[in-house]
Amino acid sequence: MAAETPTDDSLHTFEEHRPVLMGVAYRMLGRVADAEDVVQDAWLRWSRADRSEVREPRGYLVRVTTRLAVDRLREAQARRESYVGPWLPEPLVTDFGPTVPDTAEQAVLADSVSFAVLVVLESLSPLERAVFVLREAFGLPFAEIAAVLERGESAVRQLAARARKHVEERRPRFDVDPAQQRDLTERFLAAAAGGDLDGLMALLAPDVRLVGDSGGKSKAPLRVIDSADKVGRFLRGAATKDAHLGFEFRFAEVNGAPALLAFVDGKPDAFFQLGVSGGRIQHIYIVRNPDKLQALL
Repeated sequence: MAAETPTDDSLHTFEEHRPVLMGVAYRMLGRVADAEDVVQDAWLRWSRADRSEVREPRGYLVRVTTRLAVDRLREAQARRESYVGPWLPEPLVTDFGPTVPDTAEQAVLADSVSFAVLVVLESLSPLERAVFVLREAFGLPFAEIAAVLERGESAVRQLAARARKHVEERRPRFDVDPAQQRDLTERFLAAAAGGDLDGLMALLAPDVRLVGDSGGKSKAPLRVIDSADKVGRFLRGAATKDAHLGFEFRFAEVNGAPALLAFVDGKPDAFFQLGVSGGRIQHIYIVRNPDKLQALL
């Protein structure tokens, strides 16, 4: 049977499920632009499909989106081998608000899109990542995931167990109190911008880690910086060197947690997010690759 011509109903159905599709694609790829491209490709498949044979549009669209994302992730992983410096996900502004009224569900969604989790997901295979995202973030049954990936259910269960074990072993453990994280972020900004090394040292855990992502297109460390002394001195030096830029700082919820955005002349220049545990800063994520900051406009 020939494919149907797109109608207003088919567009409405697709738009109804777009947030879920973007959620799957972004968690799979860690890039907003790549996720948008995958969702657009999914729309093209949907618009050309024989929709009279589609019993459950959401399942069909999730299946198409996941398969497209798996293919794109395989290509992206090959490109990232030549990436300059550490690779971090592209920051995504999040505000689940009334669209996700259940507090527990908000916590699950925020955790699944957190920087700490997305960084660990980079070390999974594309299939492991797909199973983890569909199962942990969206709660799909194993049988449905098996249909999405065209794998046996027992194989999918093994992939899920392996992925979950990998993530649990490698993910940093951070406190999730937004008020505490916002307070520490404000104090961090004041100390860093003021070149207050003693103030910074009071906030940093002894084994703090700073990870910067510039892609070689801006200023950021090309290696992970470890220890409070090294991180504190780096931040004080960077603040002194960049003071002339006239940063405007804004707070926002990004990847499910408070974050600090730095703008120069109205354009995003840097993203900062802190991983907090025990009242001290354990991780600092900095993104300055301009290609990864466009979604913050």
